Amino acid sequence: MAENNKEATSPYPLMPSAPSYMRSDQEAAVSAPPSAEELRHKKRMRRLLYVAIFAVFQVVVITVFALTVMKIKSPKFRIRTASITDFEVGSATSPSFDLEMDVHFGVKNTNFGHFEYEDGIVVFSYGGVRIGQANVEEARVRARSTRKVDVSSVNLTSKGLPANSPLGSDISRGIIPITTSSKLDGKIHLMKVIKKKKSAQMNCTMEVVLATKSVQNVVCK
Repeated sequence: MAENNKEATSPYPLMPSAPSYMRSDQEAAVSAPPSAEELRHKKRMRRLLYVAIFAVFQVVVITVFALTVMKIKSPKFRIRTASITDFEVGSATSPSFDLEMDVHFGVKNTNFGHFEYEDGIVVFSYGGVRIGQANVEEARVRARSTRKVDVSSVNLTSKGLPANSPLGSDISRGIIPITTSSKLDGKIHLMKVIKKKKSAQMNCTMEVVLATKSVQNVVCK
C-alpha cells in the first residue's frame, strides 16, 4: 500500500521545451537584410526626390527674379520743395504777378538698373495757361536711388493770361494755384544687356501764399 502511494505521488519526467532560437518565417523575413534590387530602388527614389526639390527651388528663384529684378517700372519725377526769391503781385482790381522761384526736383528710380534720361522741360501753368518753364538737363539715376535736380531762378509771369482769368479772385483770397507738368524720356539699363524705354512723368500742384510769400501744399500724382 505504501509502495502504491509512493508511485502515485512521484512526478513524471517533463518533456524538454522547444528551443529558444526557433523563429517563425515572418520574423526571419523581417530581420533579413534588404536585397540589392531594393537598395537600387531606394537610391533611385532618393535621386528623384533631390531632382524634384531642386526643380521647385529653381522655379521659386526664377519667379522671384521675374517679379522683382526683371519687372521694370516707370521712374517718378516730382517737386521736392520750392521757394520764392522775388515777388511782385498786383491787386484784385489790377491782377498780375511776376515771381521768381528756386525749385528742387527729384527723379526716383525704383528699378534694379540705372535710368538715363534726356533733356526735358518742366512747364508751369495757371488756369491751363503756361506762365513759365524750367529746363532739366540729361542725367543718369542709379539703380534704386533718387537723383536731386535743382533749378534756380525760374521766372513765372501772368503776362500771357487772358483778361477773363480768375486771377483777381485768387489774389483776393491770398492764394495763387500753380500746376507743373513734365515728361523725361529715357531708358532703363538692366544688367548691361536689357534696355527698356521708360518715361518719368510729373503732374504736381502747389499754392503760392501771398501773405507769407511762400510755396505750400505741393502735391504730386
